[in-house]
Amino acid sequence: MKFYNLLIKYRLWIGIVLLALGVYVNYVSSFWPSFPLYFIGVILIAGHFFFGPLRLIQEYMENGDMEGAEKIINSIHFPNLLYKPIRSVYFTLKGNIAMMKQDFDGAEKMMKKGLDLGMPMKEAEGASLLQMGMLAMQKNDLKQAEGYIRQALRKGLPDKENEAAAYLQMCSLMMNKREFRAAKDFFRKCKALKPTTPQLVEQIKQIEKYISRIPG
Repeated sequence: MKFYNLLIKYRLWIGIVLLALGVYVNYVSSFWPSFPLYFIGVILIAGHFFFGPLRLIQEYMENGDMEGAEKIINSIHFPNLLYKPIRSVYFTLKGNIAMMKQDFDGAEKMMKKGLDLGMPMKEAEGASLLQMGMLAMQKNDLKQAEGYIRQALRKGLPDKENEAAAYLQMCSLMMNKREFRAAKDFFRKCKALKPTTPQLVEQIKQIEKYISRIPG
């Protein structure tokens, strides 16, 4: 795995070196001895531009090193050359990083690009739609937020934590619209999932203090 990651990291330069060696072998000998060097070199260079180094981001994300992940993202200079599903992931990750920096306009722009390209899995699309809903809530566009979060729930979400977050946001939106019965229903669905994310647990505790007192 470590060797594979190193290959991904340096495959552009390895490919260029192999092509240069191929030219040299072709010059001093003939085409056929140089053909394997040309072939492998072209594959490595094409892989760099077609697939990109996004696989390397996983380790940084798992360690919470967003600065390292951002450096990998920023090393992609020609994102339009990426294979379409990978390009979608690229824009989604750009949106996530922008969101963490509280650049909500930039995050929305990037995540819309990712969604427009189509996500490789429905659950990934649902997660992106949920994030778009949360972005809309940050901008106080509650109507659009509700639309995105309902779409996220229809598409499906990758885990119970994301699903619970979606129900909790819907609960908040329904309370804002004074649709208290719907708010309570979404709150029950959220609690039934028993989320463990500290932020969600704290939000549930806060809402639980007064939701039983509201009508509906």
